[in-house]
Amino acid sequence: MAANMFGRGRRRLTLFYSLIMCVFLVTLVFVAHKTLEWSISSEQARELLDTAGNVAEAQAYFNQHPGLTLEDAGYKSTNDRLFFYVFDQDGRLLNFARASFHIEPFILDVVSHWQAQEGEVAVFGRQSEKGQTTRLMMTKKTVMSDDGSVQSVYVGKDVTAMYNGLQKSTYAMVVLGIVALVVATVIGHILSGRAMVPLREAYEKQRQFAADASHELRTPLAVVMASADLLENDPSITSPFLKQVIADVRDEVKKMTRLVSDLLLVARSDNKALKLKLQKFDAADLLAQTARLMLPLAEKKQVEIVIEAAGKHPVQADEQKVKQLMLILVDNAVKYTPEGGRVSVGFAPAPQGRVRFFVQDTGIGIAKEDQSRIFDRFYRVDKARSRAMGGNGLGLSIAQEIVNLHHGTIQVASEPGKGTRFTVELRSKLKA
Repeated sequence: MAANMFGRGRRRLTLFYSLIMCVFLVTLVFVAHKTLEWSISSEQARELLDTAGNVAEAQAYFNQHPGLTLEDAGYKSTNDRLFFYVFDQDGRLLNFARASFHIEPFILDVVSHWQAQEGEVAVFGRQSEKGQTTRLMMTKKTVMSDDGSVQSVYVGKDVTAMYNGLQKSTYAMVVLGIVALVVATVIGHILSGRAMVPLREAYEKQRQFAADASHELRTPLAVVMASADLLENDPSITSPFLKQVIADVRDEVKKMTRLVSDLLLVARSDNKALKLKLQKFDAADLLAQTARLMLPLAEKKQVEIVIEAAGKHPVQADEQKVKQLMLILVDNAVKYTPEGGRVSVGFAPAPQGRVRFFVQDTGIGIAKEDQSRIFDRFYRVDKARSRAMGGNGLGLSIAQEIVNLHHGTIQVASEPGKGTRFTVELRSKLKA
C-alpha cells in the first residue's frame, strides 16, 4: 500500500506540474501568435491606408485635369505588390494598377460584394481547388468629383505569404512547446521522485516504529488485562468505587488492545507481510454469522438487524479476513445508527465470477465531502462522537486493505440523516 501511495503521489505531482507547464506553453504560444499577427497586420494596414490616401488625392487631382495620368497627378507606387481600382458610382472602372491575373477575379468579386466603411481595413480569404488559401488585405477610400459624383478607390495587397509565414512560425512554436512539455514532464517526474525520497524514508521509519511499538505493547497490555481480571474476581475488594475503577481499566485496556492490534495489522500490510490463507466457504453463511454476533449490541441500542443472505454464495478467499471485513462494516453500522434504526445486510447481483454484498443502515450518514476520506487512516468524520464510541479511525482503512488484498472493490453511498450503504465486491475465486 505504501508503494502505491507514493506512486500515486509521484504521478499526481508529475501531472500537476505538467498541467501547469501545458497551460503556460499554450498561453505563451497563443499570446506570441496574436502579438505577431497584430504587429504584422497593423503595419500592413497602415501602409494600405497611406497608399489609399495618396491614390485618392491623385484621383481628385486627375478629375480636375482629365488629360493627365495618375503618375502625372502625383501618385507613384513604391510597392509592386500593391494594387488599386477606382470605380465611379455606376461601377465603371476609371483607373487601376492591376494585380496579378491569378487573384484579380477574387479582387473584383470582393469589390462587388463588400459593403465597406470609409477607412475600413479587412482581410479576405479564399481556398483554391488545390487547397491553397489566398488572402487579401483591402481598404476603401471615397473621392468626390467636381460634378458631385462619388468615386470609390479600393486599395489592396496580397498578404498570403505573410499569413503563411505566420502560420509556419506558429506551427514551429507548437512543436517546440510540445517538445518542451515532454522534457518538462520527464524532469518533473524525476524531481517528484527525488522529493518523495525523504517522505518515503520518514514514512518507513514511522511504519517500523508503529510495528515495533504495537508488537512490544501487546505483552504489557496482556499483563494489565490479566491483573484487572484478577482484581475483578478478588472477593476481598468490596468497594463499589474500586469495582468501577477496575471495570473502567478493563474497558480502556480492551480499547488499547484493539488499537494495538489494528496498528500491527496496518504496519504488516504496509510491509506486505500479510498473507492470504485461501479456502472455500459460503459468504452468505459468514455474513449471517457476523450479523448474529452483533445482535447483542444491536438489541442493547434497540437497532434491528435484517439479514437478507438467502441462497449460496461460494467464494475462495481468506475466511478470517473476510469475516473481519464484514464485522467492521456491521459494527460501524450498528454504532452509528440511533435507537429504533435498522441495519440490513445481504447480497446484490454481481457479474459472473464476482460476489457482491452490502451493509446498509439508517444512521447519521456521511457528508459528501467526507466520503472520499473515510478510508484514510485515523480519519474520523465526527472525532468527538467516534472517540466516545470507541473508534480509532482505522476500521475502514483496514477494511479497504482487506478488499485490496482480495483484488476487490468497496464503495460507499450515503446521505446525511438518511443512512449509509457500503457495497463490497470480491472475486469468487482467487489464485493461491
